[in-house]
Order: sequence, then structure tokens, then C-alpha cells
Amino acid sequence: MADTSPADSRTPSAQNLSGHSGMTDAARAALFLLAGETQIAGDDASGAKSGPSLHTLVSRLEWMLDRERLSVDDLREVVRLLRDEAFLRRATRLHRYPGGAAAADTAERLAGVAAHIVEEAASAPDGGGLDAFRAAVERTRFAAVFTAHPTFAVANPVYAALAECASLPTPPGAAPAFETHRRSGPPTLEEEFGLASDAILRGRDAIDTFVTDLLREARERWPDNWTTLTPKPLILTSWVGYDTDGRTDIGWWDTMRLRLRMKLFQLQRLRAQVQQSGVDAAALISRVSRAIYTVEAQIAATPKSADPAAALEFAALIVDRAADAISDPQALADALQDAIDIAPDDAKLGLAVARSGFLAHGMAAAQTHTRLNATQIHNVLRQRLRLTDDPANPTHRRALLSRINEALDTVTATPVDFGALLVEQASAARLMMTIAQIVKHVDTATPVRFLVAETESGYTLLAALWLARHFGIADKVEISPLFETREALMGGAQIVEEALRSPHWRDYLRQTGKMSLQFGYSDSGRYVGQLAATYLIERLRLKIADLLQKWDLHDVEVILFDTHGESIGRGAHPFRLSDRLDYLSPPHVRARFAELGLRYREESAFQGGDGYLLFGTPELAGACIATIAEHVFTPPRRERDPVYDEPDFSADFFSTIAEGMTSLVDDPGYADLLGAFGPSLIDKTGSRPAARQSEGGGATPRITHPSQLRAIPNNAILQQLGWCANTIQGLGSAAHRHPETFDSFRDGSPRFHRALDFAAHALAHSDDQVLRSVISLLDPGYWLDRATAEDEAARRGPYLAVMHDLEKLDFWADTQSMFRRIQADHLALRAAWPDAPSMSATERGLHAIRIAMIERIWLLATQIPFFMPRGAFTRDVMMRRILCLEIPSVLRELDAVFPRGDRAPEFDFHEPAGPQVENAYTYEHDYIFRPMRAMFDIVREVSIAIAHNIGAFG
Repeated sequence: MADTSPADSRTPSAQNLSGHSGMTDAARAALFLLAGETQIAGDDASGAKSGPSLHTLVSRLEWMLDRERLSVDDLREVVRLLRDEAFLRRATRLHRYPGGAAAADTAERLAGVAAHIVEEAASAPDGGGLDAFRAAVERTRFAAVFTAHPTFAVANPVYAALAECASLPTPPGAAPAFETHRRSGPPTLEEEFGLASDAILRGRDAIDTFVTDLLREARERWPDNWTTLTPKPLILTSWVGYDTDGRTDIGWWDTMRLRLRMKLFQLQRLRAQVQQSGVDAAALISRVSRAIYTVEAQIAATPKSADPAAALEFAALIVDRAADAISDPQALADALQDAIDIAPDDAKLGLAVARSGFLAHGMAAAQTHTRLNATQIHNVLRQRLRLTDDPANPTHRRALLSRINEALDTVTATPVDFGALLVEQASAARLMMTIAQIVKHVDTATPVRFLVAETESGYTLLAALWLARHFGIADKVEISPLFETREALMGGAQIVEEALRSPHWRDYLRQTGKMSLQFGYSDSGRYVGQLAATYLIERLRLKIADLLQKWDLHDVEVILFDTHGESIGRGAHPFRLSDRLDYLSPPHVRARFAELGLRYREESAFQGGDGYLLFGTPELAGACIATIAEHVFTPPRRERDPVYDEPDFSADFFSTIAEGMTSLVDDPGYADLLGAFGPSLIDKTGSRPAARQSEGGGATPRITHPSQLRAIPNNAILQQLGWCANTIQGLGSAAHRHPETFDSFRDGSPRFHRALDFAAHALAHSDDQVLRSVISLLDPGYWLDRATAEDEAARRGPYLAVMHDLEKLDFWADTQSMFRRIQADHLALRAAWPDAPSMSATERGLHAIRIAMIERIWLLATQIPFFMPRGAFTRDVMMRRILCLEIPSVLRELDAVFPRGDRAPEFDFHEPAGPQVENAYTYEHDYIFRPMRAMFDIVREVSIAIAHNIGAFG
């Protein structure tokens, strides 16, 4: 099932890696050991020979370190080399992912799609021709959504280098030289917006290339009428700066400022395109320039806080100068058409492309999505309407639905101004009011998507509709539920029908002409398993098609938005973008919608560093748009697929996976595994922290359930622990129940094959012996055994000290029980799928280095001298946090407890000089604290190398 091309399957040889000119003999010896190229033999879980066992690797590394045959600096060099090799392999995979990044190939692909569309239109029944072509290209069929999950795992220059390497015709021979690939700090909102904007503008350029091909083909076929066409089959949207779900760092002023910047990008883009055409369109350029100057002034005046004086100045510019800023793209439509009409033939095409992009996206470089949580909607209705019953309680839901329908009967629009926005405390009301100001003063024509996370009741949708009507913008807001929890996926059709029973909701859908639906893979994947989640989502889509039939909503376009991440644990196909699109939106489902005469638009998320990489250069952006165009304009057809021919097997198979993952999630040992030191293995990569990371002096709360971690760190931790449970747990049990059918589906079902591609990639980066070694670290008995085996009495003390401190944490019993659950399922999977991929020797070597570093950090900590409590920071707290690898914050505390101090200035103080004794804590800093910091840096750099191997983060 795995992509077995050489670039993916090769394990780097120690001979190749060790050719680095600066490598010491000790580092070279360690590299040979880690690559499995020694005389030591061991077996991995699949029975394949893979060099030394992980325990042997760790023991040998520690033996070499103890006898100074290897230094921490040597290991740092080994990690850097393995990291760079993983970087190069990732670049190669990224190059192939959108179908190759060669500009000439992309141009040929885009031109081929355009020619195909024209031929289809020309041969359409009932005469076809230009009208058929117009119908094909003037309806948006796909949106790429740049979402605001800030998963930027590596430094921005590293991302840029990765994209550049992936865009080369052939892989580079060596990775760019970086001392570290780690970030210096979490991304700021401004930084995230800049990265998203750069990706969006590259995407716009790529879409323009496609539209150029469409119009060129139309010009050849219909030379007299083509200039009236405005193709917009593909668009870009963004929620960066507008997503307030779980974030407190985004004020309404931030959203307004960033939305205005998106408007500025759009106006600057249009002016540049008109100027580049060479057409004498002075009036048009002057009009656009005046709008640019106005928007720049509005941006400069945007408040930076809830400051009434600043808000007043901003309001004056926004409201009073709305006409100068242009708030409706149609205001320029006639001027653009006039410019096209007077342009010479060689300039008409470029202007027509500029007009298409401008009208498709409205007054922004990318259309706007906002997002918040269902609970925030419920809270504001409690305040405004005194609807205090819990929508999650089925016994209350009917009454709530009745009362919200009554409220919708009488709701009237309330005016909004910036003064009201300043004092509004309810987050849902504040966001809806912000949207009202955007659609009144920034862009009056383009609807704003209003995404509602954790929607589990039709009441939530009606409540959002009441809020939109209350602020007078229901016709400009596309309310979209997010189905992501198991309850929402299982009962999503019921949720939609609850809303459809309301005439207000049906009227709203017909008024806007759209039903927007969002499907999430992050939480669903981590709670029911990634493979089961996609089955539930597909089933839900088919049920929604039936509901549209039932309620006679054929005139409503359905928007199917997949907000997956880019990694295997978050829903995006690991090998090819074309398979990713078919995996998320299976041909079978698209064919069903087409058969029922239902119009639909697909939307797909591109999230954070991993997603933006796909638009990281013009070459990658062009290849991605070409793949999307090919997907969109390939007519959907029902494939002969046993998954659909044998629905009983499919239902049982995927429900078994869901049961297996659900049981694991509820296992106390699973929470212990994730929370013990997992959050500390990864740098903070966004605005939303993992639960355990702390900066204060007190003990960190213990994670008791995976729900206390966010999806991104949850999934990233699993990758770092060497076990991608959210992708493979339960698969063994499911395969064991139906071994023969499993084999036949693996070979004969395209749908099943794409699902197992996820498992194949996960297994290539999972190893139960790596996980066993991590769990052993938490076992006091492991440390007692080491103390027992130690001949020197003085060396037993540190082992015993670690043992006693681990006993206080009490992780062992539950994690060991949990591991037996995992290993039993894994053995069943290996029996059913004996040729499934396994982790490479060098990736196992990275885990071995990190385990060795963790052990030595813990042992060094036992040498820290006794100290009196410093506030809440006691020795017990210190050891608990060190065992949880909260090293940076602990070292900051220890710097204060054991100050290094400074020598007295070299002056004459008018009496005999006192003794200038070196500070008493120099030893602690030089031989304990600094080595701990150095080893922890290696721990984190290993995490980056593993992320490169997997090809994603989170």
C-alpha cells in the first residue's frame, strides 16, 4: 500500500551519511551503530532484521558516553546529519506530491484541462457552445482555504528552503546549512498572516494562469464573444485572523485590520495588472489608486486595543470614506469591461484575467471565513433570549427548538456601530457585529462564512441564524456547522434535519442559495481513528444528499468543506494530492450528488506550515492548482468498488476501528502516555498551548484525558512517541475479524486502498518497541534494575533517586496495561498484513538518541544540590517537572536558586582588597545546568528530524 518509490522507501546508509567532512570518528561510529550496520543483530516487531534492538542502541550509546568515547556534541552532529537527510527526503516527497513541480509540465497540464473543458462545452447536447462553457467555468467549483491552525513546527527560513528544494527539477545533493531547524519562538498573529498571505498570492497567480488558458481556448473557439466571460472555477479563501475558536489573542480590531489588508492586496493586485497591460485606462487606475490610499489610511487608523478615541477615528475613515475605498467589486465592472473593449488584441487577455480574479474574490485577495465555537453561540442566546436549557440534553432540545423558532418569527434588525462593538462582551455577538461592519463598509457584495465548531444540535444553527438576523446580515452570512466529534458525525443528518424542519432555516438556505457544511478530521481522527472518521464523513455526505431530496432543495448549492490537516493523523492523504482530493471527496459521493441533480462545491483546507508549503513557491502553487483543476473537471463516476458492494463489511470494519480507538482514548494509561512528557517533546508552534507546558513555578496539572490536549499537539506527540495510534489503532482488530475480505479489499478497492495508504505511512513511522522503550522510562522497576546491575555503589544512588520520583508520578501500571492493548492490536495487524511497512533503522536511531538524552537529563537532575523552597518551587516540584521534561522553565527557576554571580569590578575601593572568590555555583552551571540544556536541545532537534521523516506536524 505504501508509496514504494525509491525516494520514500530508501533507508539512508551510514556510509553515505558519514561522508560529512566535519564528522568526528566518534560521531561516525555512532552513526554506523544507529543505522544498524554493525555485527549486532536484533528483530523488530514484524520479524524483519533491522540491526540492534532499541534497548541495545540506547545502552550502547550510554556506554560510549560514560567512557567518553562519544560526546554530546558528537550526538548533536549525528542528529543534524539525520535531520538534514530527512529534510531532503521530505523535499523529494513534496516535489512529487502535487504531481511534480516542473513549470513546463504544470503549464501543459493546465492547458490540457482548459482544452478539455472547451471541447466538452462545444459538444454538449442542445447546441452547447459558449453558454455551456460559461456554465462550466463561471460557477465556483472548488475553494482552497488557508486556515488558521498555526502549526509552524520549524523556522520560517527552513520552510522556505524546503519549498525551494522541492521546486527544483532534481533533488539537491545536500541540505541547506542550518544550525537548527527549530523556531526561536511561537508564531505571532502578524507572522501567521504574512505567511498565509504570501501563499495566497502565489495561489492567485496560479489560478490566473489557469484562467488565462481558459480564456485563450475560448478566444480560439468563440472569437467574437469571449471577452464577456468571467471564469471563476477556483477561488481562495482564508480564516487567518478571523478564527476566534479557542483563541484570545484576536480582537475585533485585529480582524478588521487584517481584513482591510486583504482588501489592500486585492486592489494593489488589480492596479498592477491594469498597468502591466499597457492600456490607456487612466480613469480606472486613478479610481483604484484612490481606493488604495484610502484603505492604507484605514489600516493605519485601525485601533490596537479597545480604545474609544482610536475607534472613533477609525470609524470616521471607514464609514465616511467607504465610497472612496470601494466596497462593491461591481463598482469597477463597467470600467474593466471598457478597458478590455479598447485594449489591443494582445492586451485584452491579461485584462480579462485580471477582471475574473477580481470579481471572483471580491474586495479581498481571498474570501473570508470566520469561526467560533457552538458554546459561544449558546451563551449569547442565554443572555439575549434567556434560553438557558442545555442543547446537549435531548429532553430540552424540542422545547429549545420551539422557542428559537418563535424568536425567529419576531426578530428585528438592530443597528451596529463601532461604539457597540467596543462594549460588547459576548464573543459570538462581537464576531457577528464585526462581520456586520465588514459587509457594510469593507465588502458589501461577498458573503462571509460563519463556521461553528462542535455543532451537535440543529438548535445551534437556528441560534446562529437568529444572531445574524438580529444584526441585519443574514443574507451576507453563510452559517456552516462543523461536524467533527463522534456524536456529530454519527448524528449529523439528524442535526441538519432538525434545522431543516424550521421554515426559517429553509427560507434562509433558499435566500442565500447555499448550504454550507464543514467536516473535521482532527478531533474525529483522534477520538474514533482517522480511517473510521473518513467513513463516517462519507456516510454523512450521502445522508445529506438524501435530505436535500427529501426537503426539495435542489436549487440550493451544497458546500462540502473538509478542514483536515496535512499530516496522516489529521486527514490528508500522505502520498499524492490527487489521492487526497479523491479520498476527501470520493468519486462515489460526487456521482451520487450528480445523479440527484444537486450542485456542490468542494473546499479543502491548507493549514499552517505543512499546508502553506504546498503554495510555498510559484512552481508548487501552480502544480497544486493544476491537480485541483484536473480533479474538479473530471466528471464524477461510480467506480466498481467492493466497499460499496459489500456495505455490511464496510460498516463492521470501520466501526471496529472506531471501537478500538475509542477504548484506547478512554484508557487512563493513554492519557498518562500523552501527558507524561509528550508535550515537552515539541516546541510551542502556535497561539494555543499544549495543556502541560507551563512557565510558572508550580506543578503542572496532570492530564487525565486526551480531551485536555488540543488535536495538533495530541497528534504530534503520538508521532514523537513513535506510535501513530490515531491512524492505526483498531485496524488490527478489524482486519482480524475479516482477514480474507481485508486481503481482497486491499487489492481490489480503490477507496479502501486510499484509506490503507494512511495506515501504511503511519506504520512506516511507528514501532511498538520504540513505544515500549518510552513506557519503560516511566517504570520505576526499570530504574531499580539498573541500580541492581550497577557494580559501583556510588552510581546506584542516581538510579534509585529517579526510581523514587517516578513512583510518586505513578504512571507505570496504567501505561503498561495500555501498551498491552496496543501491542495486541498491532500483532493482529501484522498477522493480517505481513508486508506492511516498518520504521527505518535511522529513524529508530533518532528515537534511541532521544531516549538516551532523556535518561541522562534525569540522572543529572539527581545531582542538583539541596535548596530551600522558592515560592511554590520545591525540590519535589522540580523533579516532577524534570521528569515531565519541562526543562527550559525549570532551568530558569534554577538560575534564580543558584545564581552564577559576577566578579567585583576591578576598582580601588580605598582599602585592602577582599578575596575575589569565584561564585560557588559555577560547578552546577557548568556540569549540570548547561549539559541539561544542551541535551534537551538535542531532544527537541530530534523531534524536528522525526517530523521531517513523517513529512508533517500534528
